[in-house]
Amino acid sequence: MGKNIAVIFGGKSNENEVSVITGTMASNVLKSGGNNVIPLYMSQRGELFTGDGLLDIQNYKDGKYEKFPRASVVRGGVYVLNKKGKPKKFLKTDVALNCCHGGWGEGGGVCGLFALNDVPLASAGMFESAAFMDKYFTKRVLRSLGVKVAKYVYLRRPDEFLQAEKLQYPIIVKPAKLGSSIGIECVENREELETAVAAAFLYDDGVVCEKYIENRREINCAAYYSEGKVVVSECEEAVANSGILSFDDKYSGGGKSIFPADIDPKIALKIKKITSSVYSRLNMRGIVRFDFILSDGAVYLSEVNTVPGSLSYYLLSSGFKDFYPVLKAVIVQAEADYKEAASKTLLKTGILNNVSYKFNK
Repeated sequence: MGKNIAVIFGGKSNENEVSVITGTMASNVLKSGGNNVIPLYMSQRGELFTGDGLLDIQNYKDGKYEKFPRASVVRGGVYVLNKKGKPKKFLKTDVALNCCHGGWGEGGGVCGLFALNDVPLASAGMFESAAFMDKYFTKRVLRSLGVKVAKYVYLRRPDEFLQAEKLQYPIIVKPAKLGSSIGIECVENREELETAVAAAFLYDDGVVCEKYIENRREINCAAYYSEGKVVVSECEEAVANSGILSFDDKYSGGGKSIFPADIDPKIALKIKKITSSVYSRLNMRGIVRFDFILSDGAVYLSEVNTVPGSLSYYLLSSGFKDFYPVLKAVIVQAEADYKEAASKTLLKTGILNNVSYKFNK
């Protein structure tokens, strides 16, 4: 018998629309495996909607999703709400899958939502979600693991932009907590740097300036955990139209993918080993994509995506049909992890029994 699986997507994020693509894809793949899918679309205002019609991507045009019932995640499942916002129907949920890109959805908020409501989550945990959503903390974590990253400067205010010049031009400017290449610019001089930093701060409260690595090739590798081992994909090369990967390269057909990547087998093995090492040393879960920069034999780990676009099905399977066993594996693992966590003891100290003073006079 299939499971009741809540798939949450959308979110208070600039990547809301990209997330709809991932969420509806994953939902339909899970349905093809005989599961009962509970779609949960989070609008950019943070409202949750549910209903089978949300599996049709056409219902997101012109705000059509608003005709569907509102929803709320509660202990053990999801409540469908009536028009007055009162609970109407309870949908028991066996497990949830996070397909939110960016914002609190990818940055740990969704993890906390389902953890607090005792619903197993077949996706990355709160720590890695929060840490890797922020490009500054990403570099701090990776450096602590001995992983090579590009030289960078972190800015907290627009007027600090001159600090980035120590990197020497060209410099890549990135909003710290955005994904999908939104707000990213490669600059060649001080005027461009000041403009790009100011623009990035329109999106975010922190900006990472990174030394542009010459002769760069963008190499991606995905991983997930199942049955006691980390499963790692082959490497993919993402080819940009020029310089660095843009939003159009990723989602509007501007760039192209070469899979498997045409790189030295020893380099490919090194990238896969780094992927497996970081994933396992942080005890990660769910499908995670690791984005590398390859330059003249040197390998840099650039970003870690805990909710990758389309859940990296194209790296882990030959198509949607073959992707179902991957999703099934992370769901089974999530249930096993939840069962193990639930077996731990919550301590009750009894200290309140010894409190004698009163706060109210």
